[in-house]
Amino acid sequence: METIDETQLNELVGKVIGDVAGALSMFMAYLGDQAGVFKALDGAGQMSVGQLAEKTGLNAKYLHEWLGSVCAAGYVTHHPQDETFSLSPEQALVFTREGQPACMQGFFQLVVSQFAEHEKATETFISGQGRPWGDHPACLFCGTDRFFRPGYQANLIDNWIPALDGVEEKLRSGAKIADIGCGHGSSTILLAQAFPNSTIRGIDYHAPSIEEARKKAAEAGVTNVEFEVAKAQDFSGEGYDFACIFDALHDMGDPVGAARHIRETLAPDGTFMLVEPLAGDTMADNMHPLGQIFYAASCTICTPNSLSQEVGLGLGAQAGEKRLTEVCHEAGFKNVRRVAETATNMVLGITA
Repeated sequence: METIDETQLNELVGKVIGDVAGALSMFMAYLGDQAGVFKALDGAGQMSVGQLAEKTGLNAKYLHEWLGSVCAAGYVTHHPQDETFSLSPEQALVFTREGQPACMQGFFQLVVSQFAEHEKATETFISGQGRPWGDHPACLFCGTDRFFRPGYQANLIDNWIPALDGVEEKLRSGAKIADIGCGHGSSTILLAQAFPNSTIRGIDYHAPSIEEARKKAAEAGVTNVEFEVAKAQDFSGEGYDFACIFDALHDMGDPVGAARHIRETLAPDGTFMLVEPLAGDTMADNMHPLGQIFYAASCTICTPNSLSQEVGLGLGAQAGEKRLTEVCHEAGFKNVRRVAETATNMVLGITA
């Protein structure tokens, strides 16, 4: 008969309760974002439930329960002396300052998209079949773009590209760029704005995302961009001076074929920049909260998408530098080195 360690049991139960609290707090944060409550609190000082209800037009009873949850989570500050509520500058950065690297609302939106279609996720997991990117709710696409965009804004132009030998000079003089797996086009538009003498082609196989990217590029007023609906293995053009993939190679069914096509379409002295989630080379290296998050996203989003495509390699979001290097070598690239990293991403500079 097995022996139960009561201390370990209680610790595990306590952790699960904390995880459930976190899951519900994340959902409450999503509600507050979508309903504009955090925005209404930002910079407004201390507000009562009634004042907040009047400002937002929301039901005061709902707001009372919502505030109880988010204040217990530490997302909003409760002032018990006069029963008012406020956002600290730090809380505002995390929960409502759109475009700031610390803003987590895109992350919340991404996770909520998975709960929204949990039946499909369960069916996919049990069946072992693939599930394409386009089979997810639209808030996944918006949330993914919203989460990753601030990191690209903070690092792409000022840190990542300067870390690549000779690339920044080429782009400033005027170069031909391919942004593969561009999604809603945030990285494409950043490149176009920073390097007006260059021409940038944004490529993605998901037609609705390309439609959104074209719309965003028009709103940004950039004219040195074009977009194409195509797979990474067969996009058009050649002689690219610079090619890049942001957090997308591991989602592809045939990452070797994608990297090979990139090598074949690069100019002889061209550079391929690969940005992927930060990960160690073994599962044991990734036993931390970030690894926990990336493995979960990979289980329901990244790996199913890969398995829905030709080859279906299923690299996973925590492939690690060693495995990514093997993919690039198999595609015919000779030189792969890590040139930069952030708290969530690694950046590889790759040449033939």
